[in-house]
Amino acid sequence: MGIYSRYIGPKIVSCLCSMEDISAERERIVPLASGIVLEIGIGPGLNLPFYNPELVTKVIGVDPNAAFLSLGEERCEASLVPLEVIRAPAEALPLEDDSVDTAVVTYTLCSVDDPLQVLKEIRRVLKPEGRMLFLEHGLSPEPDVARWQFRLNPIWRSLAVGCNLTRPVAELLRQAGFTFQNLDEYYLDGAPRTIGFHCRGIAQAKAFVDAT
Repeated sequence: MGIYSRYIGPKIVSCLCSMEDISAERERIVPLASGIVLEIGIGPGLNLPFYNPELVTKVIGVDPNAAFLSLGEERCEASLVPLEVIRAPAEALPLEDDSVDTAVVTYTLCSVDDPLQVLKEIRRVLKPEGRMLFLEHGLSPEPDVARWQFRLNPIWRSLAVGCNLTRPVAELLRQAGFTFQNLDEYYLDGAPRTIGFHCRGIAQAKAFVDAT
């Protein structure tokens, strides 16, 4: 891992992800979490201020990247909810089956190595009635925008420490066996369309939904 990936890139990404417009998006979804919460890619802890202490029993934050985790030390210390941070890849969660009430995934599927495997792991550890709250940017359904996303992705991925512009978020969720309680797809106001296409919503395992 080079100097940029270890020191510079994580700080840039953390700053971008803590901008006012992005924080407002987080505030729309994170307070809905309840019970035992798994947060994938907790990194600099940008979601921690938005958890409701009256609803959340504990947050288990998982992230393999030491550089991002180091940026979140102060936020973790100031957390208003009980917090456990585990350094591990989301593709192999060190958690038992059916052990989590809520999974929170924000601006993370873009940068994991295997997003489909991550989602399958989340489904494994979620309780049957558990929910996944998600807020992600990804591949636009508009062909002209998508073409530019694919063109720019190699450059963006290098600058943004592994972040991809071309992950089809809703389709990945469906492939992993989730169905949507609600799904909002939109462009973030003021952001270039190549990086501004967003998916936000609540998902449950399809098997549980079919059984109810």
